[in-house]
Amino acid sequence: MTIPNGFSARKARFLNRWHARRATRAKAATAFVSSPEPRTIGSFAKGRQLVAGNYLFAGALIEAPGVGLWDVIAPDQAFEDALHGFAWMDDLAAVGDASTRQAAQRWLWGWIDRYGRGRGPGWTPDLTGRRLIRWINHALFVLRGHDAPESELFFQSLAQQTQFLSKRWHAAAPGLPRFEALTGLIYAGLSLEGMEGLAPPAVAALARECRHQIDDQGGLPTRNPEELLEVFTLLTWAAAALTEAGQFPPEAHLAAIERIAPTLRTLRHSDGSLARFHGGGRGQEGWLDHALAASGVKTRQADGLSMGYARLSAGRTSVIIDAAKPPAPAASHNAHASTLAFELTSGRRPLIVNCGSGVSFGSEWRRAGRATPSHSALSLDGYSSARLGDADRATSREALIDAPTHVPIEVSHASDGLRFQGGHNGYIRTHGLTHARQLELTFDGRGMAGEDMLLALEDVEKQTFDKVMDAKQLAGIPFDIRFHLHPEVDAEVDMGGSAISMALKSGEIWVFRHDGTRDLSLEPSVYLEKGRLKPRASQQIVLSGRAMDHGTRVRWSLSKAQETAMGIRDLNRDEPGETYD
Repeated sequence: MTIPNGFSARKARFLNRWHARRATRAKAATAFVSSPEPRTIGSFAKGRQLVAGNYLFAGALIEAPGVGLWDVIAPDQAFEDALHGFAWMDDLAAVGDASTRQAAQRWLWGWIDRYGRGRGPGWTPDLTGRRLIRWINHALFVLRGHDAPESELFFQSLAQQTQFLSKRWHAAAPGLPRFEALTGLIYAGLSLEGMEGLAPPAVAALARECRHQIDDQGGLPTRNPEELLEVFTLLTWAAAALTEAGQFPPEAHLAAIERIAPTLRTLRHSDGSLARFHGGGRGQEGWLDHALAASGVKTRQADGLSMGYARLSAGRTSVIIDAAKPPAPAASHNAHASTLAFELTSGRRPLIVNCGSGVSFGSEWRRAGRATPSHSALSLDGYSSARLGDADRATSREALIDAPTHVPIEVSHASDGLRFQGGHNGYIRTHGLTHARQLELTFDGRGMAGEDMLLALEDVEKQTFDKVMDAKQLAGIPFDIRFHLHPEVDAEVDMGGSAISMALKSGEIWVFRHDGTRDLSLEPSVYLEKGRLKPRASQQIVLSGRAMDHGTRVRWSLSKAQETAMGIRDLNRDEPGETYD
């Protein structure tokens, strides 16, 4: 990750340092007025790995047994941010034995000694908010066995960070960073003796962010499902902390929770994970269901779009489709050219996926993961449905440009199931073609029929198409329809090359067929998964052809083999520690 270096970024870093050092004059808190119940979920396996000296953060692993956390040289900014955010304390608390407690104590007081006077990295509003939540959540865990002088240092640092956050939360970027900063400030204001006066302004500010950042569909401007889950989790934590302190959360705060919960249910696959779109991953195991249960909101989204996504669900099968325009340029620095891409999960097993975000694997993987060929969608003539703009000089971020501006969709009932119909104009400017996609999922969830069309509809679009055809000497405009498979899907060409058979670990067999008018192939692909050290090898089904006239149609289907039982007891479990592969 590149550190932003524009004037505004340099000014923000200066003000962060200045306020961090000024906060050292803060009057120390002496005790907790109340301590929120810990709600964060850690990983037992990751906690064990940390104690063993295997430091895996932001996709990078440093094996340094016997080396303290703050003596590890961070390979990049994302790794360093993960250290200073203290989310790893959740993993140590998940183990909870004497050795992990001692490690947590060494590293926490080590941070106070090295960085607690406002020096060094970690003094940003979002990281400080994240850190305060963990320190307060796990206070009983880390204070056990410590004498008065060490406890005083702990409370002094909490007070300093709280004062810093009260002055700098507004400098956090809108969206997840600001929600983190404000939730941390609310936690500290409610919990620490002498800090009570800082909570009400933060509560009011959080309510304003809910009104401005959470739209009527319960979505964020970034359209990132995992980011939405993180924001939702923070809001439920803040609401619970306020309730436990005898205060009622503002109406705007509760209304945002009520809007987000149905949207997250739309974005939840049948295996309990999130759809992977626009830079988001599947989410930490258990977080989504835990957050939904903690919210107490039982409603589901009415028919239509949720944050721009459509859902078809029947039997054991879920299909989630990116059915809206990409995020606006200002919110698109992590967005993908994924319009009309879909994912399909059967029971506990993902089948059709998108490659995912390559952020943790370097800039080249990050760019590749954002392109249309990295999604289960149609790409035309080597083009994506949206393009990456030039990197911003101040932030090194690339916005999506030339993106679809018109994405009409309709979700309805078919004769034997559910139907999605949609289109986008992302290829009209370059080729004069509209991409239209229809998906029909049967009521029993055992089959899906698909149809992709490339259409030149208006006279001006037909003229553009004809010019491109002339440039290609009437050889046709090449297109590829890709279906990326999850790495655990065992696929092989079948029926003399006319079909692809796919076996899931559950024992289910799915078969891909097409209308025979295009070339079918099974090719290598990758699965870009957060927490892994490198991309995972996978496969993709590719239907290739050429658009020869103003209307091109390709039909295909996905269905369970007849011998696959209606109900399967899928008891296989993934081995812990897979993220270290």
